[in-house]
Amino acid sequence: MIKSIGILVIAAVILWIEVPPLLEKKYKKELFVFSILLAIGVGLSITLFGFKKPIPNPFDLLTFIFKPLDDVISLLLK
Repeated sequence: MIKSIGILVIAAVILWIEVPPLLEKKYKKELFVFSILLAIGVGLSITLFGFKKPIPNPFDLLTFIFKPLDDVISLLLK
């Protein structure tokens, strides 16, 4: 729980440092993308360090998607 709070505090500091210049320069799109990426990073960090849950490997998703396609192609080429 303390690790999760620490991650949130660090994210708040990053927001405090990064957001005001983006607002001053009126970079709305950049602020939106920054917020999305920070939220994803904080969520993954809390999941990994706070709750000690493993994060799935993205390669596993690609294997799940393309394995049936590979099987079909290998059957057609035989």
